[in-house]
Amino acid sequence: MKRITTVLTASLLAASLMPARVTANDSPDDIPRVAAMQPIPSDPVATTSGAIAGTRIDGEVRAYLGIPYAAPPVGALRWAAPRPVAWQGVRNADRTGPECIQVLRPHDINHYFGEEATSEDCLTLNIWTPSAKPAAGLPVVVFIYGGGFTIGSSGMPNYGGAAVARRGAVFVNFNYRVGAFGFMAHPELTREQGGHSGNYGLMDQITALRWVRANIAAFGGDPDKVTIIGQSAGALSVASLIFSPEAKGLFRSATMTSWCNYHDAMPTLAEAEATGLAVQHRLKEDSLAALRNIPADRILAIQSESQLGANVAGIRIGGPIVDGLVLAGQKPALLAAGQVNRVPVIASSNTDDIDIPISPFGHVATLDQYRDAARTAFGADAAAFLRLFPAKDDAGAQAMARNVAHLAGFELASRQCARDQASIGQPAYIDQFARRHPYAPGMRFADQDPATVGAYHTGDVPYWLGTLDVYNSRRRTRDWTPYDRQLSATMMDHLIAFARDGDPGADWPAWSPSRESETWFGDGIAVRPLDVRRLDWLAAHPMVRQPLPPRPGSPRD
Repeated sequence: MKRITTVLTASLLAASLMPARVTANDSPDDIPRVAAMQPIPSDPVATTSGAIAGTRIDGEVRAYLGIPYAAPPVGALRWAAPRPVAWQGVRNADRTGPECIQVLRPHDINHYFGEEATSEDCLTLNIWTPSAKPAAGLPVVVFIYGGGFTIGSSGMPNYGGAAVARRGAVFVNFNYRVGAFGFMAHPELTREQGGHSGNYGLMDQITALRWVRANIAAFGGDPDKVTIIGQSAGALSVASLIFSPEAKGLFRSATMTSWCNYHDAMPTLAEAEATGLAVQHRLKEDSLAALRNIPADRILAIQSESQLGANVAGIRIGGPIVDGLVLAGQKPALLAAGQVNRVPVIASSNTDDIDIPISPFGHVATLDQYRDAARTAFGADAAAFLRLFPAKDDAGAQAMARNVAHLAGFELASRQCARDQASIGQPAYIDQFARRHPYAPGMRFADQDPATVGAYHTGDVPYWLGTLDVYNSRRRTRDWTPYDRQLSATMMDHLIAFARDGDPGADWPAWSPSRESETWFGDGIAVRPLDVRRLDWLAAHPMVRQPLPPRPGSPRD
């Protein structure tokens, strides 16, 4: 099998940090520039780990980047719960830390913003806060990245927090372990760790949130006004935190974008241990000690991956498990028993999300294909389906099929999430993001077609976080309009209000059985009723989702 090398060698890393050689023919505009540290007069900031000094951004924002929140999970701490970290003196926090071990990104995809170093020593967080320290604590937004639990990094600029800070909140993001390094269980690990193993990535998330609770006041934040927001695998992480007793009291509200799901089946500890044994067998190592000593790239090379240009048919590792500690049971059982952290949630999805390709209706292009899909999905009920979801021609069939895929996918999941919230006496706010990015003419990517991609999976993230301009940082890919900027400002304000007040604002009503509605973020902003009649029919006639087809160029973060 071809090995995927992800660790920068010392010489490559040194070269990447050296200034470019300047020649007599270079003009000042041709010379690459590296942001220098801009000292903050009030630094250092004292934290429970040690003192840190950050950097100013445009005079408006204080940024503290690459702060270790746990000891490096290396050596004997590979596959162990995160441990405390401390340092002497003042630590400069002016650049993000390396991403956790994962495959690297091709340069011709939508989400390439420059190379990042990658390492097992990766448990760092980043804080952006307004320059003026307020007398009262500010609301705090904590972002958790997605990536199918095998990729993702808090250092990606589209996950940055300067814009949220400029609008009056403290913003935090952090790295957590992914893939085999973050979620592998093993019988020897279970014996070593008191009857449980795996979920190290979730333990990292909880440890980061505990660090935030202990220290965020020093950065102007209110530890009692923390909202967490996760996208894709980050959303599933948020759902896991909602059901984890270890995360109790660490946040007051939660947003899940793509998608809100309290009913996904997680592997049991025994199933996850069997996967860990398969990893050991594939690596031909005879002990846990040997597994902890082998190079990280050997483990990465046998891990299944179909994102970022990788196509490795290895062992699928990644994602939460029922380990008996972080997660005591499957979510439906925990919900029924009331074993859940009771917080309000936002359940968010995109119109052209990944629920489209996993639906039997996701690839319909003609009227005949639409009718065939109806017969396959619903059998004797196909005629009733076609009366409720009619189509007269190929174009109408294609549009209706995509609508069916989304309604039966993330839209139905958002509604079920709202119902689940109601069962524990907590509100839910539903939204659908439908704005198509305004691409620059002739733009091409290896992993998406701007002409057809629509409001794609992750397309909402730069609006929630105000990072629109990052998409033009290396080349012009979007022609953002004043409306895009206003839409982003509105979505950021809703998110900040959710942290500050526990609801996203009076103009965004909560879902209720008597008023089933969602807020629509598209070419306009409106509160719209849910398509209750069609949702009810689809809920009563569940379809089997198809496995997400391998799309070698397509990341899920």
